[in-house]
Amino acid sequence: MKRIVVVSTGGTIASGKSSDNSVVADRKGAALIASLHDPLDGIAVAVDDFVSVGSYGLDLTTVHRIVQIIAGHLERDDCDGVVVTHGTDTMEETAFVTDLLIGSDKPVVFTGAQRHAEMPDTDGPRNIADAVRVAAAPAAHGLGTLIVFEGDIHAARAASKTHTSRVDTFRSAGYGKLGEVDSGVVHIERRLPRHVLADNGLAEGVEIVKPGLGSSTAYLDFCAATGVRGVVIDAFGRGNAPRGYADAVARLVAAGAVVIVASRCAEGRTMPIYGGDSGAISLAAAGAIFVGELSAIKARLVLSALLAAGANHGAVVATFARY
Repeated sequence: MKRIVVVSTGGTIASGKSSDNSVVADRKGAALIASLHDPLDGIAVAVDDFVSVGSYGLDLTTVHRIVQIIAGHLERDDCDGVVVTHGTDTMEETAFVTDLLIGSDKPVVFTGAQRHAEMPDTDGPRNIADAVRVAAAPAAHGLGTLIVFEGDIHAARAASKTHTSRVDTFRSAGYGKLGEVDSGVVHIERRLPRHVLADNGLAEGVEIVKPGLGSSTAYLDFCAATGVRGVVIDAFGRGNAPRGYADAVARLVAAGAVVIVASRCAEGRTMPIYGGDSGAISLAAAGAIFVGELSAIKARLVLSALLAAGANHGAVVATFARY
């Protein structure tokens, strides 16, 4: 008998209509398990109700507490894996942090729903059942944290929410899914390498800047003036930015901030190739660190973990080089 703990954190999967006709998270984990349509043969499920909120309302402190709760369950001999029910808005971030800070080979699987629990065609019960089966599957050991949605199995490192409302919202751009659940059977087709950091918490004070065509440096200068610890630039293409950004990066670095450059492109990696004012080469010369294939929101979380650990510049560079 496999023993899986379901950690409930709210989200659409745990939501229904309120008196003002808005959708709010109001259901506990036991109600979610009771909603399953099919029995989970050979699997015992325990529930840990942590919080019931929309994932857009989470913060780094709460997310780190979720990571600690998951880690605590995984350390127990009577737990073979953990499923986390979570809102889809920020699921990719919490799942990625979990993958980053937990080194256990036991499976951790995030899932949720795009259609709330009172809708006749809610996708929540099916997603929970699939997630529990993946968490109990021997083939899922050593894969790190996973996202299971609409029968697809994704690595937390690669997955992103790609559609506001479709039930197949999660995709792994440039990689593809790791496998799938077909008629209750778990199939793993491939694996991705893992990069685990020591858990020293998550530091506040790391911001994301997403420039558009001709954007000014005003917010970068504000960050420098207010002592922001880190800035992630969600840059163009290979890691280029609007005019003036290289000088602003130099001011940020001089003020003590760590500046990271990611790409707003869904696929490919950053690389200093282009010169001129605020081409990637000039950003690198100003002290920016390039993050390879990581998205800006995931690069922010890596930097937050590194800053919490007191990592020096060399350690930050070396960590991002792995991506």
